[in-house]
Amino acid sequence: MGSSLTPPHSSVAATAAPLHRLWLVLSLVRYRFFLYAGLLPYALGAAWAFRRTGQIDPLLFISGLAGVALAVVGVEAFNEYFDARMGTDRIFNPDDLPPMSDWVLWLGVASFAGALAIGVLLSLRAGWPILAFAAIGGLAAVFYVAPPIRWAYRGLGEAVIALSYGPCMVLGSLVLLAGRADWGGALASLVPGLLIMALAVVNAVPDFHQDRLVGKRNLCVRLGRKRAVALYLGLAALALALVPVGVATGLFPPLTLFSLIGMPLLWDSGRRAIATFTTPRLFVPSIRRIVACYGVTTVVFTLAVGVQSWWERW
Repeated sequence: MGSSLTPPHSSVAATAAPLHRLWLVLSLVRYRFFLYAGLLPYALGAAWAFRRTGQIDPLLFISGLAGVALAVVGVEAFNEYFDARMGTDRIFNPDDLPPMSDWVLWLGVASFAGALAIGVLLSLRAGWPILAFAAIGGLAAVFYVAPPIRWAYRGLGEAVIALSYGPCMVLGSLVLLAGRADWGGALASLVPGLLIMALAVVNAVPDFHQDRLVGKRNLCVRLGRKRAVALYLGLAALALALVPVGVATGLFPPLTLFSLIGMPLLWDSGRRAIATFTTPRLFVPSIRRIVACYGVTTVVFTLAVGVQSWWERW
């Protein structure tokens, strides 16, 4: 963006814009990657692979994790860049943010290129399905907010997130490390997938007005905040309900029932959300509770799969 678009009192911010935006992207990646966006569903796929084969190839695991990390960097960079170009972050505070640097765009391009290169190399080792998973994830990630598709602006962003960070991530990890998927792994992938979709829905509630003003027709904008709250609670409840169903059908190991300790967090999130969905500042704790629910549920579920698989083999 040229300097002519920068208000005079923002000249200092403009000078620091590239470093500021780079730090913002990296800080978001650190939070989202280690908390839920990449590591947890990838680890769940690895745990399920260990359940199937009794072993994990460390080099394959680390290589796949590197590809996931690069993809997440690319997603965050593209989200920052294209949301700024659409004016999403400037509706209510146009002078508070420095202008967007093209370096953020190129960071995203380089990250996606690196992730694709790793995907191609891994497909040579583990077979073409890895490249298929990489292609699906790439289309979801690149065009989440980028033109011409802009999934997030068409009411499809939440479903794309669920597919990417649920079945695509878990089953991609499983196929990479075990050679093929199974019905148990497919059902298990829906646990983080539905929870991450719930997170995507609830995270848009405080931004309802600014998203509507810039034409970001996500599910919250399309349904309204009250129905969006009902939707995210339903998605999260369904994710937790899959655990006893999986155990009852023999697809999940019994220890995975311990992952239901996330239920009180979901209850607390819903209680707060129903009371505060029209007040963004007061609504934030409900988002934190559902994030915690996702983290606790997915971590315990993954550990349960790994521990019981190890115990049965030992």
